[in-house]
Parts: sequence; C-alpha cells; structure tokens
Amino acid sequence: MLRSIRLIQRVANFSRLANPHEVNPKVPDWFKSSDYMEPRFIGSESQQVNEMLKAVEAKSLDELVDKIIPKEIRSEAAFQSPDNFPDAIPESAMVQHLQSLANKNKLYKNYIGQGFYGTHTPYVILRNVLEDPGWYTSYTPYQAEISQGRLEALLNYQTVITELTGMDVSNASLLDEATAAGEAMFLANSWFEKKKFFVDNHVFPQSIDHIKTKAYYLGIDIVVGDAKTYDFKDADQYCGVLVQSPDNLGEVHDWSDLFKHTLKDAKLLKVIGTDLLSLAINKTPKDQGANVTYGNSQRFGVPMGFGGPHAAFFAVEDEFKRKMPGRIIGISKDANGKSAYRMSLQTREQHIRREKATSNICTAQALLANMAGFYATYHGPQGLQKIANRVNCLARSFAKLAKSLGLVVKEGRIFDTVVLHNTETLQEYLHYNAQTNVRKIGQDTIFSFDETHTVQDVEDLFNHLQHYTKKKADFMSVIQKVIPYKSERAPFLQQKVFNSLHSETEMLRYINYLRQKDVSLTKSMISLGSCTMKLNPTSFMLPVSFQGFSQLHPFSPLSCTQGYQELTENVEKWLCDITQLEAVSLMPNSGAQGEYTGLLCIRKYHIMNGQKDRNICLIPISAHGTNPASAVLAGLTVVPVNVVDGYVDLNDLNKKIKENEKSLACIMITYPSTYGVYEDQTKKIIQLIHEHGGLVYMDGANMNAQVGYTSPGYLGADVCHLNLHKTFSIPHGGGGPGLGPIAVNKKLAPYLPGREHSLGSVASSLFSSASILPIPYSYFGQLGRQGAKKCTAMAMLNANYLMKSLKDDYKVLFTGQNGMCAHEFIIDIRPIKQESGITEEDIAKRLMDYGFHAPTMSFPVPGTLMIEPTESESKSELDRFIEAMKNIKLEIEKVKNGQYDKNDNPLKNAPHTQDQVINSGWSHKYSREEAAFPLPYVLQRGKVWPTVSRINNAFGDRNLICQCPSVSDYQQ
Repeated sequence: MLRSIRLIQRVANFSRLANPHEVNPKVPDWFKSSDYMEPRFIGSESQQVNEMLKAVEAKSLDELVDKIIPKEIRSEAAFQSPDNFPDAIPESAMVQHLQSLANKNKLYKNYIGQGFYGTHTPYVILRNVLEDPGWYTSYTPYQAEISQGRLEALLNYQTVITELTGMDVSNASLLDEATAAGEAMFLANSWFEKKKFFVDNHVFPQSIDHIKTKAYYLGIDIVVGDAKTYDFKDADQYCGVLVQSPDNLGEVHDWSDLFKHTLKDAKLLKVIGTDLLSLAINKTPKDQGANVTYGNSQRFGVPMGFGGPHAAFFAVEDEFKRKMPGRIIGISKDANGKSAYRMSLQTREQHIRREKATSNICTAQALLANMAGFYATYHGPQGLQKIANRVNCLARSFAKLAKSLGLVVKEGRIFDTVVLHNTETLQEYLHYNAQTNVRKIGQDTIFSFDETHTVQDVEDLFNHLQHYTKKKADFMSVIQKVIPYKSERAPFLQQKVFNSLHSETEMLRYINYLRQKDVSLTKSMISLGSCTMKLNPTSFMLPVSFQGFSQLHPFSPLSCTQGYQELTENVEKWLCDITQLEAVSLMPNSGAQGEYTGLLCIRKYHIMNGQKDRNICLIPISAHGTNPASAVLAGLTVVPVNVVDGYVDLNDLNKKIKENEKSLACIMITYPSTYGVYEDQTKKIIQLIHEHGGLVYMDGANMNAQVGYTSPGYLGADVCHLNLHKTFSIPHGGGGPGLGPIAVNKKLAPYLPGREHSLGSVASSLFSSASILPIPYSYFGQLGRQGAKKCTAMAMLNANYLMKSLKDDYKVLFTGQNGMCAHEFIIDIRPIKQESGITEEDIAKRLMDYGFHAPTMSFPVPGTLMIEPTESESKSELDRFIEAMKNIKLEIEKVKNGQYDKNDNPLKNAPHTQDQVINSGWSHKYSREEAAFPLPYVLQRGKVWPTVSRINNAFGDRNLICQCPSVSDYQQ
C-alpha cells in the first residue's frame, strides 16, 4: 500500500547556486565568499590543527590518515564523480535552495487521513522544543542525573498515553505506528509461542503490510479477516488478535463483546490500534478488554512531515511490562532520598540482551514524544476534549451535509472520517477543481478531518459537492443541529502538571525549566563512542520547519510532491556515491531498523534463489548489541565469532564457516570495528564469506570514519545501513529521531522496499522520517566532497589527540597499525577498579561535576569507557576534557594512597548537587570546593549543576513507577 515515487533520476545542479567566480582559480581569494560551512563545522582552526598534528607525530592530515588506515582497505574512488557529488555551496544558498524545493511541494487542502493528520503545533512548543538545540542536541538519557528535564517530559508523555488508553504501563515511544503494530504481533508470538496471528481487515493498510513483512521472516501465519464476523472457534491456535478503533474506514468500534466474551477464555494477546485524540471522548482500549494498545501521537502537535518522524505509542497491562519493547521512564530515588527520574528496566536494552532481546528497538522518538507530551500539557484534559469534539462535529456535519445532497454515507459511529459510497470520480474532481486531496478505496471516497480544518472548509467541500451532484441543500440548517457526543470515558489527566500550564507564560517557563536541567551539546562536548555527537548546524535544521516539508501528507499524489522527489533522489544518489553501492532505501527509520531491513534483503535474496535454509548469521562478539537482536527478528540464528585483541579471530571464523557452510546466510561486521580500529583483514573476511555462499552485512554506525577514504562497496559488503543521525548530522533529540537507510549492491537492489522483489514494508511510509532528510541533504551540499572527506580526517585527528594525551593516565585497550585508533578509542578502567575500588560508573558520574557528559560506559567491553570526540569539537574543548580526565586520575590516586577515604570521596559521591554543597550539614571528608569546583574553568564557565545526586537504579526497578504522581500524591 505504500506509494513509490521513484521517477527519473535528477541530480541538483548546484553550480547554479553559487557564484561561478567562486570556483575560478583566476579570481583572487579575497573576492571569494566566507559563507561556507566547512570552517564552521570543523571545530579547530588551522593553528590548532597543526598543534594537534604535532602531538600525534604527523606532519599533515594526509600523513595521519596514512598512518591510521591500512593501505589494503583504502579507496580513492568515492567522490570521483562531480556530477554525482557536489562541491560545497554557500550556507545561505543552500537554505534558499531547500526553500525552493519545499515550495515545489503543493500543500493542497488535505483530508487523506489513514493515520496522518494535520495539527497545530503550538508556537511555544515549535520554537522552544523542536527548534531549540537544548532539546534536540541532547543524548539518550543513560546518564540520568544530567537528563532530569527530558526524563520528566518523557514521563509526562507516558502518563498521557496511560491516562488516555487506560492501560497500566506505557513506554517512552516507538518508531511509528506500523512498527508498533509489528511489535504487538511479536510480543504476542513471544508470550504465547504460537505461530498464528489474526488481524482485522480494517486495520490501516500500512500496518497490515508491516505485520505481514515481520511475520513472513519469522514463520508466523497472518490471518486477515473481519473480526466482527469471523468465527473464532479455533481461537486457541492464535497468539493474538489485533483490531483497530477508529478503523481504516473511520468507524468507532467497541470491541468489548469480542474481547470480554467471545475471546474471554482464549490464551492470546488482545490488541487494539487506536487514535489518541479520539480517546479524549471515546471508550478506552482497557475498558474494551485490550491487553495491548498502540497508535501514533502525531496529531498531538507533531507535523505530518511527509511521514515522520512521529512518536508511536505502545501501552500494556502490567503483566506484560517486562516484555514490552522500547524504553520505559520511571521514578526512583537518589542517594539523598530525593525522587529522581531514570530509564527503568534497563536490562531490556537491546545492546545488553543481544540475541535474547525482546525487540531490536534500541531507540525511541524522544523529541517528538516530548512535543506530544507538551501539547497535552498545554491544552490540558478539557482542551483535548474540546479539540476532539470539534473534529468530530466537523466530520458529522459533513456526513449530514453529504446525505442532504443524496449521497450514500457509510453507516456507523464515526470520529473524524466519513466514507461516501459510489463516488468513483469525486477524488479526481476535488483534486483538479478544488486543490483538495482525499482518499479513495474502490468506488468510495474517504474524508478525514483534523484540528486544522474549519467550518469554512466544510462549507467549501459542501459547495463542491453541490456542484458535483448538481443538487442543493441549506448548509447552516444542517450544521446547527450537530452537537458533541456525550463523552464515554471517565475524567483523565487530573495530575497537576496537566492542569496548571495553559498560559504561554507558564508553558514557556516550564519548558525552559526542564531544558536547563540537562547537559546537551549547547553546554559541552559529549564524547560518546559509537554515538557520534557532532554539530547539528542551525542552517541544516532550519528547513525542517519549512511548511513545504513539514505539512505534506505522505500519501499525497505525485503531482504534489515534486520537491520531496528531488530531495530524496539526490540523497539516495549521494549515499550511493559515498558507499560505492548500487541502490538505497530511505524507509528504515532508525539504525536498528536499517540493520533489520538489510538482513531482510539478504533473507529474501536467499529465498528467491532457492536457498531458504540459509539462516545462520555470524556476528563477532565486538558487534553492536542490536546486530544479534535484529538478526533474530529477521528469522536468523546467531552464531558468535570470537575476537582477539580487537580483531576478528580468523581461526574461529573459519571454524564457524566450516560448521555452518550449507546454512550460512551472512556475517554482520562493523567497520571500523566497535573497538575503534581499522581491521586490515576485513577484505579477507568478506571474501571468505562470499566463497561459502554467504553475504556480508556491514553495520554503518562508524561510517564517519570511512567517508572519502574507503567504502562498504570497495571492501566488498553487499549491504550497509547508515546512521544519518550520527555521521550526517541529524540530531539525537534526547533519544530519537533517527534515520537508518540501507545501501545495497546490484544483486540485492531488486529486494529493496518498493522494488521488483520487495522484501516488504518496514515503516508506515516509503520515506519514514522524511522531514529530517533536509539535514543530511544540507550536510552533503554545504560540505561538499572535500569538506565531507576532511571531516573524516579531523574525527581521526581529534580521537588520536585525545588518546595520546590520556594514554599515560589510562590504559588504552585497543589500537590499530602504528599504535593509532580510528575515530574512537576505549580506555580500560578495570585495572583502576582493582587498585582503588573506583569504577567506570564513578568516573562517569564525577565528570558531571566537571560539566561533561560521560563517554560510553561499559560498551562494547564491560568496565571501560569509549571516547569519541568528533570533528566538530575544538582543540580548546578537547583540552578541557583532557584536563578533567587527568584531574580525575589524580583524585583516583588520592583514593589509592589514602588521602581520600575509599568510600567517602568525590568520585563515589558524585555527582554533587547545589543542595548538597550549600547545605550547612556538609560532613564529607573533602571540601565543598573539591566537590563542586574541582578545576578553575568549572567556575569560570558557569557551573552546570546536576539537579539530583546519584540515582539508585535497583530501587527504581524494584518499585516501578512510570506515571506522574496522582493528585492525592501532591496533597500528601
């Protein structure tokens, strides 16, 4: 059901965007523009670069790269075609160009619906959340003490979901509605271990498509039928039943009879897909007997964006919470007994559980979930009910008006959607005569209303229907008779936070109150290895808010999407050029979904070539934890391969290949490796796999250490996913959005979504999170071939400068040739722990007192810290981090030699809050100054105060609280 918009390939003619004299060597330098991104994107200036090169004993960036990257894996072929990959163009010219592309998208009046609706994003949320780097540049809240703001906002979101759905526990969002439906199917299968699943035929088609895709590779039989009439005498054969209300045709159902009577004793999961806004006035899924409910929170203030990103919701009864996919935010206590927020049940995180994970989802749509939560907070329960009633009244008014003109309207209770039977030509008539887009199924025309529509819109439609039917009726006499439905539900969202922030003044202050609690890239470097927290330039972000990109429905007719067609085709072509692969799909909406999609390509290839029994996936133990989780979801069996000194153990690899030769499907490798080195044997590994009939999946999480110097295609990989939210500057948004497209070679191209032998659907729309594609588009266009290549070299320089500066204080775990690392490196804290009792967690928490977010902790090796500075950080910021790490090492020495008590010291008690430091009862065996201001710059730059002390994780898991406090809690 997803609509492909692949047309003739077009490459943007960027030469017309810049003054032609810019590239003329005869023009003196002083006439050339300074409006270029590269010197702004790369943190260090030339003098600082030279100082760092001297420190790492290299005369130039080229010499440094030669020392780091083995010759046998170097390729100069990428970027060789100027027709494919542009030279850099000025910043202002790119913004103007993207505005012109946005203007090519036609924003006709939209009534398409099908899970995507117009919404008013309150400007206080648009300006201060979506467009605020304090919100969009923060990282996933693993370090909870400096993430309390976004954790509180996500808890609010979870509360909105549980209150509206009636369920017990909600997660902090999933990727989109279709993938949430697929997760519900997988939860049912893993809980009841039965291979049959029923889906009502009036569920959104994109959700059915994805469920079928997911089920096919897991061997689950999907039965699609009419749940109202289906004979469930064989119900015990099913692991679950999934229905929807309001459904694809807009009918509001009460599934109580089916779930509480017909299926009362059946051992299966009862799932309802629903619309969040409709639940402001309609019966909750819990009251209808559902165990699980899912949907999309998009219409809570998040623009359609041609498909995304949007925060799907997923909520369950308490019994199922420990198998629920995604993250859960909960309330625990800190070391001083103060309530504090954290991610709960973290053992379910997929990088920990690997092939035993309950889902491969390792991210969320945190930024969009926060927007939806703020939307509910701003409007409050009465405001949400008013919006829901207004939308419903618009729809019912239109239905009555259509009937008054003799049109046949589908019977049944509706919320926002009206179906007109036997109106085969109406869709085309409205598109060409009224610049209005509606949906068509067979001979029926479907109209879905939303909060952006007005009474005037209804009257305009009515006038067009009068012309279409050549009949007349009185508009006002019909709509005056329509009154709101009586609400079917109990009061909801009675907590204080949803009933006290309805003025813009209060809302603005609350948003900023939360933002100030968190460390983001606006405050300091975030040196997370394998997470690539680099600059998200403002000019890259600006086009995301252009109406031509943000307000377009993903199922709009092709004639309305010319700007997006050009944008997506160019992004695909540039990704092909960078990877030296044949074709790209932009559908996967996260890195983990990219993994999953790439593996499905491999599976479909083997199936189509008569080798369906090839189901073994070899994965080095150094791989990202989502690799094995994705492999299992793709129906593959994971066989781990040992790693020795940071390199894949070739002896063990050969053994595993020999043992599984006839059933070998693929190997998953990360390049450079997760240990931060360029393995010189990668080509040999790939050749071995190919010789034995397998294919090679490359995890592109570390693509920022390949661009311009080597490529997956050159190395021989068959498929590679690319984290656009890492290498290509889409921000992390506090834990999402992400975008993880895949690039494939010629043999796998036919299996991409929408192609000849499509693997199936992996998202709700063809381009999933399309509205954030202008960000990588800007990355390619503004940096150009030379700038993108220099970013790779500078990432390596910054990492090696840090490593060389810290190696005398901390043991570096792995290095490549010439004792160099790639773009990241790992320091081993285990010897420190043995000598002093100080752990990697103690160092991570202590860094907060210095104003830094910790590096990646205990991944990929337990007891370590993985550090990645990125090319965007300046030498002065790197030096500040070095100074902090060296001073922490001195503090550790004080613990070792007895100057600090082993238990009462600045590291074990970190982080220190302002409350503790100003408290007259200070009783620690070290000074307040040592606690809060360990180095002069901490005071000079302005102290970043954690708002809670170290959080008790075990308490939070034992006492799982995942909603805002109740009114009675406030009274206590």
